[in-house]
Amino acid sequence: MIRTIVLALALSWPMVATSDEVRTVSFDGSFEDATFSVESAIVDRGLVIDLVSHVGEMLNRTGADVGSDKVLFKNADIFVFCSAVISREVMEEDPMNLAHCPYGIFVAETADGVIIGRRDYPDGPMEKVEVLLDGIIDEAAGS
Repeated sequence: MIRTIVLALALSWPMVATSDEVRTVSFDGSFEDATFSVESAIVDRGLVIDLVSHVGEMLNRTGADVGSDKVLFKNADIFVFCSAVISREVMEEDPMNLAHCPYGIFVAETADGVIIGRRDYPDGPMEKVEVLLDGIIDEAAGS
């Protein structure tokens, strides 16, 4: 349980980062449809989702406990997964790319609508990961 919470918090930071640290696309539909689309796009590539972190639920549930009544998201989930092929490629180029694994794609519903996104990764070998994630995001968003 603690591991899941720590992982969720670690992966949630990009959702509040500046625009040059994340890539987001709008989703024309409900939060539930967006999460289904993301899950399908990941699984359709033969990848296994290790964890779905329900960050929005956690933030809403714990807001009062930390002295806040601000609602950050109506809903927010992060899909955590890895690609054996691409991870091996980027880590063979630089073993310290381990620091970026596993990968995450988030779906968030705000007052402005539903978005799908990912954090930005360093230039170089990690651009292969960005291509994978962008393909999943674009497919899920219908782009």
